[in-house]
Amino acid sequence: MGSSNLDILLINPGSRDKIYQNLGEQLTAIEPPLWCRLIAGYVRDRGCSVEILDAEAEGFGPETVAAKVAARRPRLVGMIVFGHQPSASTQQMAAARPTCRAIKDAAPEQKIVIVGGHVAALPERTLAEEAVDFACNSEGPVTIHELLEILGDDDPDFSKVQGLVWRDGEEIRNNLSPPLIKELDQDLHGNVWDLLPMDKYRAHNWQCFGDLSSRQPYASIYTSLGCPYRCTFCCINAPFGTNRYRMRKPEAVVAEIDLLYNTHGVKTYKIIDEMFVLNERHVLGICDLLISRGYDLNIWAYARVDTVKPHMLEKLRKAGVRWLALGIESGSEHVRDGAEKSFSQSDIIGIVRQIQDAGISVIGNFIFGLPDDDLKTMSETLDLAVELNCEFANFYSAMAYPGSPLYQMAVENGWALPENWSGFSQHSYDCLPLPTEKLAAAEVLKFRDEAFDRYFSGKRYLDMVTQKFGWDTRHHIEEMASHKLRRRIVEEFDAPKPEARKVPSVA
Repeated sequence: MGSSNLDILLINPGSRDKIYQNLGEQLTAIEPPLWCRLIAGYVRDRGCSVEILDAEAEGFGPETVAAKVAARRPRLVGMIVFGHQPSASTQQMAAARPTCRAIKDAAPEQKIVIVGGHVAALPERTLAEEAVDFACNSEGPVTIHELLEILGDDDPDFSKVQGLVWRDGEEIRNNLSPPLIKELDQDLHGNVWDLLPMDKYRAHNWQCFGDLSSRQPYASIYTSLGCPYRCTFCCINAPFGTNRYRMRKPEAVVAEIDLLYNTHGVKTYKIIDEMFVLNERHVLGICDLLISRGYDLNIWAYARVDTVKPHMLEKLRKAGVRWLALGIESGSEHVRDGAEKSFSQSDIIGIVRQIQDAGISVIGNFIFGLPDDDLKTMSETLDLAVELNCEFANFYSAMAYPGSPLYQMAVENGWALPENWSGFSQHSYDCLPLPTEKLAAAEVLKFRDEAFDRYFSGKRYLDMVTQKFGWDTRHHIEEMASHKLRRRIVEEFDAPKPEARKVPSVA
């Protein structure tokens, strides 16, 4: 290939059409790729030259990305498939796979390492199946830097690269993972905003209800990594190990918001943490600093029903937190217990009302098809969603995401899993959720889609939205709800069954 002055090109692959169907064009968010930022900052601090190609934001397909890689000729390509939430990593493989293949077709000698939550969950399989030279079994920065350090050697010793999965002849070797990086603010600051197309990012439609023009400019930041919980459906800890929860200092978080606000004019933010409202001292430290700035921000973040404390809500709202996403999951206490979410119905209703009373909107997250679900319990979940009447709701089907306890259960029990990685996307045509003991996967998915329609077309919900956000938002929601997702397994399930062939009688 010849030499290049670029050490590494980090790629965020894009495939919104496969993952979201027609929802991806205008309704979904386009977020700055967190792990591209974190890895880029880590290697740049250590003297490596780095660029980021955000194919998702730019709308570049595999062939365009491959042409740009061939023209740029970096020493190493890093294909980053973390996604913008833990469950999004596997579905990103729908874009990563053809992009890696296209790069290898255009430049066969180009070295590629693939990194991400999905990769960390299935490292050997990923290396065996994808058109890449290396995979990473952990979070990535240390592995990529150590790989860059030896890549130019005459006889590189890949066994010394922590976290590397590599081919030794016909054998795949999986090196020990490096210790987790502890100094987040020093080593994983991600302050490489100059490498990103900042004009391309936009918030979710619901975050800007009442003023849809404020979706841009937009940024997502993190204040912690990992999660101390172990919900059966979640794969967040695949790259980190179990219960590895790390926090940034509040001063560093707010300094990043200062930079984005003053340099790029960003007022609309997502806090990426799987569990932002968890450590009270951490959360209130950030809130106090933001309140002292006097910024007029629109922030959304994740929380658990049992970690939101009423006395925190006033400060959260004053700091600019306008939306909290709650993992309610199920309307059945029995099903919630099975998913490691043990709190009562009255707890859920009470905390939702307290959040709303504080002037913060709520996104309720609900899951259909958890292992103990049947039609009755799924109906209870939908009934709870309707009763809560949150300002927005996400309805999911239970998926066996690689790296989650459900995935291990699915493998051990021989449950059907998606044929393609896009099948792990909640909104794809080939979406294939888990069956339950009493329901087929098609029944779960059909119920989910009908629940979405019922919720967002309900008079009580639309009247509440109109009163709170105005008629323009109501019309926007009605337009959003008019987009119907096609589902292969539901179409097959609903298709008329051919009549059994009659055997002619013999006279």
